[in-house]
Amino acid sequence: MKPADICLAVTVAVIWGLAFVASRIALDEFSPALMTALRFAIAALPCLFVPRPKVSWPTLISISFTLFLGQFLAQAYGIAHGVPVGLTSVIVQSQALFTIGFAATVFGELPTRMQTVGIGIAVAGMVMICGTVGYDFSVGAFAVLMICPISFAIGNLLLRRAQGVRMFDLFAWLCLAAAVPLFAVTLAGDGPQPTWHALSHMSMTGLLCMLGLGGVSTSVAYWLWGRLLRDYTAAQVVPFALLVPFVGSAASSVAFGETFGPLRLAGMITVVGGIAVMLLSKRSQAIPKLA
Repeated sequence: MKPADICLAVTVAVIWGLAFVASRIALDEFSPALMTALRFAIAALPCLFVPRPKVSWPTLISISFTLFLGQFLAQAYGIAHGVPVGLTSVIVQSQALFTIGFAATVFGELPTRMQTVGIGIAVAGMVMICGTVGYDFSVGAFAVLMICPISFAIGNLLLRRAQGVRMFDLFAWLCLAAAVPLFAVTLAGDGPQPTWHALSHMSMTGLLCMLGLGGVSTSVAYWLWGRLLRDYTAAQVVPFALLVPFVGSAASSVAFGETFGPLRLAGMITVVGGIAVMLLSKRSQAIPKLA
């Protein structure tokens, strides 16, 4: 990769890591549904200037509901109900584990030996993390948070159905498809009056967090990431995502004084290590067709 593109990949990872901290701050003012709706409403503003990509509405909605709505709503709920930001950033990256598993089940893409080893390592780390659940946050919050990587993984696979379209246009319309139902969920769950009160009494800190989440972390960062994936192989680009949990954990430690017990810290490092083995190994092989 060119040095400039390496810097871009690192920048995207840093932006996504800091986004977890911005989400935690924004959730002091907004409900999980409203924060997620605002995030995608801001990121969908380019729809005013770019045409809808040549992707069917069912495909567009299915990708949006998994890759964006399901992933980020579960993430916001988990953070709002006490799951530490640093731990959340690690759980989100475990989507690589589920993506490989779903790809093997749906597309017959058998994981390589090294990917299998990586899956085993990551699962061991998740078991270690599960051993710490129930002390500083509830089992229910952790269960909802686990929807996040699963939804993320399904969205990754559905994204294959949108080939040959401009990434910036696609992601803008995916954001729009997520924002509309999220506002409906917000009005139904929070009520019109509390929703209006939260919007009308938004602080400058809340506004800056939402602009960062919607305009920078979602719109700009996803566009840059898609551009990198267009110009380079996934094996060259995707490993940079491993920086995200480290940035998220470090930023959370500075911003909120977040600390990790020995078992949880060991589990987080083990999960990231397993993901690294999976991402840095060769691509999975498809199951040979029988004659």
